[in-house]
Amino acid sequence: MAPTAAKPVPTTAARKRRPGRSAPLTIAMLAALGYFLLPLFWLLIASTKSTQDLFNSFGLWFSRAPQLLTNVKDTFTQDDGVFVRWLLNTVMYAGVSAVGAALLAAAGGYGFAKFRFRGDRIAFNLVLGAVMVPTTALAIPTYLLFAKAGLVNTPWAVILPSLVNPFGLYLMRIYAADAVPDSLLEAARIDGAGEARIFFRIALRLLAPGLVTVLLFTLVATWNNYFLPLIMLNNTDLYPITVGLSSWAAQAQNGGGGASTDMFALVVTGSLISIVPLVVAFLMLQRYWQSGLAAGGVKQ
Repeated sequence: MAPTAAKPVPTTAARKRRPGRSAPLTIAMLAALGYFLLPLFWLLIASTKSTQDLFNSFGLWFSRAPQLLTNVKDTFTQDDGVFVRWLLNTVMYAGVSAVGAALLAAAGGYGFAKFRFRGDRIAFNLVLGAVMVPTTALAIPTYLLFAKAGLVNTPWAVILPSLVNPFGLYLMRIYAADAVPDSLLEAARIDGAGEARIFFRIALRLLAPGLVTVLLFTLVATWNNYFLPLIMLNNTDLYPITVGLSSWAAQAQNGGGGASTDMFALVVTGSLISIVPLVVAFLMLQRYWQSGLAAGGVKQ
């Protein structure tokens, strides 16, 4: 048996020529990371300060007397604990809207991707056109429509408009075209499964990564929505966090309603608390962002 030739050991020059970490790219990524994390770092630091320290101390470092726990306690107890109600309202608005919009987008995208009907291209082009329309341009017509229906100043005034997500439908249509094999659908139909059962038992599972993506996009958009609840709601108990904290900030600036200047610290602390559920949602749902869920589903 002929001896096997030994593998050549790469020299130092060869190692340097290998594609690896690029210094300019690393610097650019670190700069981008700092750009996105700097506001969060400032918010964390500012939430530990009193209102006086907010204006008199360096913004990117702690004051001599941090009081994070005091600020959190005052935020939850201010105005008889209305912040808790705002937080629960926001969770309800964002949660119901995200789940509903994701399911509607998945059903619509699956229908456009796997079924052919008269006018399907025109309908899909209308969806693409709706993506280009800014939501603020639809706020006043939506308000007039909901006023005629008697839904203004109700939770439905925030939830129902958030269920319409043209971009989510477009995304699910593109994703469903490749994620759900036609041969798998044909096999299910041959076995006698109905279209509804095929969608909920087979297609929806394969669409999970795209579904979670649309869910998170809608969750963040509804959670941070300010203009729509502002014009739709006039009852303080129905406010989401965005409108509620804005009303606190307005009271602190104007000094009305018995508000004190200490409310500036409460607004900052409330802003920090409001992002915690979003961070938790991303950490819990990121494991569903996987590709290749359909691999092995059909023997090629």
